Amino acid sequence: MLSLVHVFNILLPILYFIGFIAYYYDFVKESTALHNSKRIILFLILLFHFFYLIARTIAFNHTPITGKFEIFSVLAFSICFSYFLLELLTDVRGTGLFILIFSLIFQVISSVFVADNFIVPEVLRNRMLGTHVISAILGYSGFTISAVYGLLYTLLYKEIKLNKFGLIFNRLPSLETLEKLSFYSVVIGFVLLSISIIIGFVWLPEAFPDFSYSDPKLISTLAVWVIFGMAIVFKVFVHWYGKKVIKLTLFGFTIAVITILLTNVLAKTFHAFY
Repeated sequence: MLSLVHVFNILLPILYFIGFIAYYYDFVKESTALHNSKRIILFLILLFHFFYLIARTIAFNHTPITGKFEIFSVLAFSICFSYFLLELLTDVRGTGLFILIFSLIFQVISSVFVADNFIVPEVLRNRMLGTHVISAILGYSGFTISAVYGLLYTLLYKEIKLNKFGLIFNRLPSLETLEKLSFYSVVIGFVLLSISIIIGFVWLPEAFPDFSYSDPKLISTLAVWVIFGMAIVFKVFVHWYGKKVIKLTLFGFTIAVITILLTNVLAKTFHAFY
C-alpha cells in the first residue's frame, strides 16, 4: 500500500498538469474535441486523487490532515471537486483553467514536501476530526472559487468599460453568469463550512478537556461564516446584484485568507487548546 501511495503522489501533479493544459487549450483555441472530453479528464483526475487519499488514509491509519502538506493535497482535491460540481450544475466549461491552476500548485507543493508520518497523536486519527477538517477545507475551497469568479467578473467588467473585446471578452461567460457562478460557489462553501462548524461545536468540547470558545480559529471561522452568510442574505432577500455582491464576497475571501495565515501558518497546532 505504501508503494502505491508513493506512485499516486508522483502521478497526481502530472495528471493535474494534463487537466490544466486541456482546459487552457480549449479556452484559447475553442477545441471541439476537448469541449466534452476535458470534463471526463477532470473526472478521472478526481477519481485518481480520491483513491490516493483513501490509500494514504489506510497506509498511515489517519485522515490526511496531520500536516500542512497533506492538507495541501486535500485542498487541491477540494478545489477541483467544488469546480467539477459547479460545472455539472451550470454546464459552464470555459473557466476551468482559472480554477485548476490552484489545484495544480497545491498538489505540486504537497507531492514535493509531504512526509510519511507513521506516528501521529491519537486524536488526529479520529474520523470526526477528519470530517470536521475536510468539510472546512471544502468550504474554504468554495470561497476560493467564488473569489476567482469575482476577480474574473471585475476583469471582464473593466474590459467592457474600456471597449476591449479581445480573448477575455470572447471566451469568458457573461457578467451575469460569472456573478451566478460566484454566488453558487459561496453557497457551496457556506453549507460545507456550516457542517464543519456544527461538528466542531458538538464534538470538540468532548474530545478536548481544555476546549475554549475563545479559540482564535473558532472566532475567525465564525467571522468568515457570518460575512458569507450576509452575502447570501443580501443576495436572496435584499436583492443585491452585480458589483455589490462581488465586492462583499471578495472582502470575505480577503478576511478568510488573512485569518488562515494568522491562525494556521503562524500557529503550531490546529487549535490553541490542542
